[in-house]
Amino acid sequence: MAQDHVDVPRGPGVVVPPPLIFVATLALGVAIDHFVTQWTTLVPAIARYLLAALLCLAGIALIGSAVGLFRRAGTRPEPWQASSALVLDGVYRFTRNPMYLGMGAIYAALALILDSAMSLLLGIPLILLIQRAVIAREERYLLVRFGDDYRRYMSRVRRWI
Repeated sequence: MAQDHVDVPRGPGVVVPPPLIFVATLALGVAIDHFVTQWTTLVPAIARYLLAALLCLAGIALIGSAVGLFRRAGTRPEPWQASSALVLDGVYRFTRNPMYLGMGAIYAALALILDSAMSLLLGIPLILLIQRAVIAREERYLLVRFGDDYRRYMSRVRRWI
């Protein structure tokens, strides 16, 4: 429930859509590999493709499940929109951020398919950026919007996995 005595912002204030951050980082890594380093992952193609397929399927499943739960709860999945409900079931019992976890898995899959070592390396600062610029804003907003309900949820479920 919303806190009656606190002004609830209209949304978490996320400025750049997270999928765009993932795509831009992947493109940057591929460009650096292509034009500067000529690095590859050094992983045999068959292994890269199999791992990429598993990561991609897992990412799609996580995102699809999370979006479905948001739709059933009647709230918007976009982090720049206001939340009308707190989703705590399904994949949200195991991770507070299944969509970002899914995007990270798909990002890693694409980096493997593209054989981009730099993209894989940039995945580390990418996740840190998502955590600080997106997730931290969302968490502050959800604490104001849903108060103790969200605080209890945070104490039970990890941010990532």
